[in-house]
Formats: sequence, structure tokens, C-alpha cells
Amino acid sequence: MSFPSPFYRWRPHPWHGLDVGPDPPTLVYAYIEITPFDPVKYELDKVTGYLHVDRPQRTSALPPTLYGFVPRTYCGRRVGALMPHATKGDGDPLDICVLSERPINRSDVILKARVVGGLPMLDDGEADDKIIAVLNNDYLWSDVKEISELPGVLVERLRHYFETYKLVPGKTSHVSIDATYNRDHAERVIRAAMEDYQEEYGS
Repeated sequence: MSFPSPFYRWRPHPWHGLDVGPDPPTLVYAYIEITPFDPVKYELDKVTGYLHVDRPQRTSALPPTLYGFVPRTYCGRRVGALMPHATKGDGDPLDICVLSERPINRSDVILKARVVGGLPMLDDGEADDKIIAVLNNDYLWSDVKEISELPGVLVERLRHYFETYKLVPGKTSHVSIDATYNRDHAERVIRAAMEDYQEEYGS
């Protein structure tokens, strides 16, 4: 029996086995770990490539967008160098938040995302950027090219979520988020994360 090409005989690892995207750093693939309907934080198991339950969300806050990462990216020294006061990248794939008009209530899916900007999140001294993108060919967001074109309240919700989702009563937060950056800088961060990946894991 012959199979079409390309064909994955086995399920590819979402981080290492998928492409960065059709036209990176502008149009990338996003592997979705969490949806706006998840009161549980799911995270990719880096060994098996399957989603595992990281923890129930401690607060009532839910992610305001789809949330996942860009395959074959790594937040290492180059990503860290792009963020003031960061000692290094956080050692994870690059996070991405994707806006979609229609509700997508399933995680463990792949989608095409057009990059529009990002949030420079510093977590305990490590760069933990949150790229902001829109679902490619989305009927509502299709004309958005820059983060400045998004409703301000949506960006505020993203900022609030990431500033508070790790909060523990009685403990000090080590998370800070500076002003949003535009698409040009977001694409620089993606290129840096792609180069960090090549250095860490090879082609």
C-alpha cells in the first residue's frame, strides 16, 4: 500500500515534529494547549508530546484567547537578549495567543495564525513573551495587521490574565509585563526563537 507524501506514519511531536508555519515569522502554526473555556491549565508533556494536566486554575480567571505555542521555537539566549532586564529565555517553546471570532472549544489542535504583536512578559527574571495573533482567514479579524488595531479591552484582558493566573494569596508575584510591542518586534522575537531552537536542537 502506498501513502501520500508527506505522510506521518506516527503522530508527530507537536513541538519538534511540526513545521514553524507556512510563512514564518508572519504566518505561523499554533499548537493550542488551552481554550478560553478551560478552568484547568493543560501543558504539553515535553517527553511524550501529549497534553497533561498541569494544574486546575487557582482563580476564576480564564484565558481570553486560544493559548499555545509555535512549533520548533525555543526561548533561549537570543529571545532573552531582546527583553530588557531578562537574564535569559524561559527554556520553553514560544507562547502564542490567538484571537478567533468563532468559539474553538477544543485544545490539542493546530491552526494558522497571523502575527500582530506581543506582550513582553518577564517571569522571575526570564523572558516569557506572549505573541499575539489572529486566526488566519478569520471573518472578523482578517483585516487586522497590527496590535494597535485590536480593541484595547482585549489586550487589557490578556495582560490581566497573565499578570494574575499564577497569583497565590499571601505570596509576591514575580511576573511583570511591559508595554505591548508591534508586529515588527513580534517577528523579531519569533526569528530569535527559531534560531534558539536550531542552536538547542538542530534542524
